[in-house]
Amino acid sequence: METNKNADLVGRLWEESWTYIKTVVDVVREPVLILDKELRVMAANESFYLAFQVEARETENRVVYELGNGQWNIPSLRKLLEDILPKNTFFKGFEVAHEFPVIGRKVMILNARQIHPKEDATSGIFPPIILLAIEDVTDMMVVAETLASHAKQVESKLVGHTQKLELQIKKLEKEVSELKRK
Repeated sequence: METNKNADLVGRLWEESWTYIKTVVDVVREPVLILDKELRVMAANESFYLAFQVEARETENRVVYELGNGQWNIPSLRKLLEDILPKNTFFKGFEVAHEFPVIGRKVMILNARQIHPKEDATSGIFPPIILLAIEDVTDMMVVAETLASHAKQVESKLVGHTQKLELQIKKLEKEVSELKRK
């Protein structure tokens, strides 16, 4: 009887915790994936579904690399999740650029954190999860590239105008010098 009560309590605690986690993730404006320790998608927020034009049924319970017929099998993402994350428990600010078949080129800033239960009575009850936040900076990168291109054009024009002015100044100096000699 005591075992059933504990199992019910644990089940209720996990449900409440999961509801809390999902609610927090759903409020976030940027796309977020919740992954299990095998990198299988437990859930994603609405922002993820909208940004990447996918649905829950084609996302949840799949390994992240299998999403969108393998379009998330990105070497730099694999390195982050399999090499860096296990050693550091989190990473922030990693840029990943990728060409997606349906939505085109995306430049994303990735942040991830592993959440492990504390070593206590709840150890083993709550599975470790990984929160992966994805900030789409594609538009900002396009603006930055456009600004850099315009800056180069302006610089080029300024150099050309400066050279013309320097030639004019030399001509004028020469003319002034000739006038002084007369």
